Amino acid sequence: MSVAAGLYHELHGPDGAPPLILSAGLGGSAQYWQPNLAALAAHFRVLVYDHRGTGRSDRALPDTVTVDDFADDMLALMDAVGWPRARIVGHAAGGVAALALALKAPERVERLVVVNGWAKAEPHFLRCFAARLALLQASGAEAYVRAQPIFLYPANWSSAHDAEIEADIPAQLAHFPGAETMEKRIAALAGFDIVARLSEIVAPVLMVAASDDVLVPSRASERLAAGLPHGELALAESGGHAYNITEADDFNDFVLGWLSGDQEK
Repeated sequence: MSVAAGLYHELHGPDGAPPLILSAGLGGSAQYWQPNLAALAAHFRVLVYDHRGTGRSDRALPDTVTVDDFADDMLALMDAVGWPRARIVGHAAGGVAALALALKAPERVERLVVVNGWAKAEPHFLRCFAARLALLQASGAEAYVRAQPIFLYPANWSSAHDAEIEADIPAQLAHFPGAETMEKRIAALAGFDIVARLSEIVAPVLMVAASDDVLVPSRASERLAAGLPHGELALAESGGHAYNITEADDFNDFVLGWLSGDQEK
């Protein structure tokens, strides 16, 4: 556990194993990857971190935040731990940050996995985030946090895991980044658009998506795969926006194979 460039981060897995960064979505927490960390750290030297403005990282943000800023933070962490190159698995915000990094510093990126990501925000995505922001501004952090599972998980999974979801709410509220930070991070995601630059990304990229994601339409991953020179798509029928949590074993097995180059689709 350490802090570099204002970013809290942890390293897991054997020294000397291939480097792998896990970058979370909008909430920005390293804890998001708990269902995947042990499986991935058995084969990789894994870096997890709290995004700037969230968790245990520096909470101060500039007036305007961009996805390029997210990418710069990943570069800063790579420099801090001495990694010239790394594989990256990013969920939503973390995934688009990895795409931005692949454009900014292609020599630093070996392979990418983007979970429920996009090259440009879909209208439905923008509608969902407008509703979430309105809830946060009008009703506060607890209402926002309690509504979050609606967007993250399939309905059946959410009902079956209701006790776990409820038990986690106090911790989420204790570490909530605040309305201003969430507004800035959502604005960064809404403004992200690399459609015209997809052909410049030279690293192999795997898009992992779930057809029943109610936040980011799976067609966003389909379009990413079609627009990238070395893009591939793994589309699951179910699992929701947080597919790596709801279907963790399947996710871990497939992504491990792909990151190692043993499993191509």
